[in-house]
Amino acid sequence: MADQLIRATAADNGIRAVGVITTRLTEEARAKHQLSYVATAALGRAMSSGLLLASSMKREGSRVNLRIKGNGPLGGLLVDAGLDGTVRGYVGNPSIELPPNAIGKLDVGRAVGNEGYLYVVRDVGYGYPYSSTVELVSGEVGDDVANYLINSEQTPSALLVGVFVGAQGVTAAGGLLLQVLPKAARDESLVALLEARVSQLKGFTPLLKQGKTLTEILDDLLGDLGLSILPEIQMVRFDCSCSFNRVLGALKMLGEAELQDMIEKDEGAEATCQFCGEVYQASKEELIQLIEDLKTESF
Repeated sequence: MADQLIRATAADNGIRAVGVITTRLTEEARAKHQLSYVATAALGRAMSSGLLLASSMKREGSRVNLRIKGNGPLGGLLVDAGLDGTVRGYVGNPSIELPPNAIGKLDVGRAVGNEGYLYVVRDVGYGYPYSSTVELVSGEVGDDVANYLINSEQTPSALLVGVFVGAQGVTAAGGLLLQVLPKAARDESLVALLEARVSQLKGFTPLLKQGKTLTEILDDLLGDLGLSILPEIQMVRFDCSCSFNRVLGALKMLGEAELQDMIEKDEGAEATCQFCGEVYQASKEELIQLIEDLKTESF
């Protein structure tokens, strides 16, 4: 099934629901960064979370950044996701591997660490980005993002994200976000019903592996609550905005002395994009041109 995102409402618009499949883009990230099993699971969960958060933004060009810095050996992670369905990300230690946890699953919580912070930045396309910081509650990513929504945005939320990765790569990945909006949050019975149904689920990726579609998953959960699925199906993908021109711009910011040092010692420069692993080479002649540009701009 193609990577995609769908939006829906239920309970007379009192519940907002979003589902996303990220299997292919998570596999692409795994291959680009040569991720271990547990690093793949952590980054995949975070990329799904980023896309789910970005889905509620309104203005074209809006993006969400998620940065998790825990005390685990993963060394943190960073995800950048857009309303347009693009996402990218990386982890600090891509090769870390850990034994399964007590219930036999990839131990993302231990890899990330349960002490540290989740930093969320929402760029709505104008003005200053909105930023918020919350403490980690488990390191499992989904729990931590749901905790952010409850504490920073005061929205009762349930977030399920998962990644199934094995010897053949990523075979299932995605997530589900359910939110009780302010108009319905006062209905304690509705909130309790939703909590009970979510608690009965044994994860999100098992449903995908059973062959269920996003529509079927939402219908099972909310079909009797006036579920209305929006007609637009949005394609999502791993996409990085890096380019050689951006690399040259970054090198130019180093200044004339640093550029001259690169020319004398290395006869050029090499830069690797952390988000996608693309390697860019700047020649000696290109560095000389950057110095000439700096001299011209100084007059």
